[in-house]
Amino acid sequence: MPSNEENWAKYEESIEKFIQVIAKNMNLYGITSSVGRLYGALYFAGRPMTLDDMRDALEMSKTSMSTGVRALAEMKMVEPAYKKGMRKDLYKSEEDWYKSFTALFGNKWEKTTQSNLEEAEETIEELHQLKEETDDPELRQRIEQDIDRLLYACDYYTWLLQFLHVVESGEIFKYVPKPPKR
Repeated sequence: MPSNEENWAKYEESIEKFIQVIAKNMNLYGITSSVGRLYGALYFAGRPMTLDDMRDALEMSKTSMSTGVRALAEMKMVEPAYKKGMRKDLYKSEEDWYKSFTALFGNKWEKTTQSNLEEAEETIEELHQLKEETDDPELRQRIEQDIDRLLYACDYYTWLLQFLHVVESGEIFKYVPKPPKR
């Protein structure tokens, strides 16, 4: 039978392996793997941690930890925690992954989608102006076709913004409910 020390080592190895999975998946959302590892470490710590605790756990600089915590806080994946008598800043992970996902997904996509919509609308304006200025029938026809394509793109981006609102507001869970807790 393995010793307690061996069991603890196996436990830590298993958790570290899953933290690596979290870090790898965070890349899908534009989050570096080191920040993903930071989130995983906070999530499995089971208690709030200081920047020094995080530095010791991940063997990274305090500056990197601070930058990572700030990025995770902006994505609503980490929040400040308080402990009476503690002078150092404490942080804990957001335990509700559904909430984190909806905030992160919505935030990342909304900025890009809004920008794409604005660019499509500007291009439509430019093409309308060009259409008025040219007497080339072939170019006018091509502009009309492209304006139709851009209007389709605008409709898509508008729909996507509505979808993102449903995700960010939590309304998505009416349509795709969270599973019951195990």
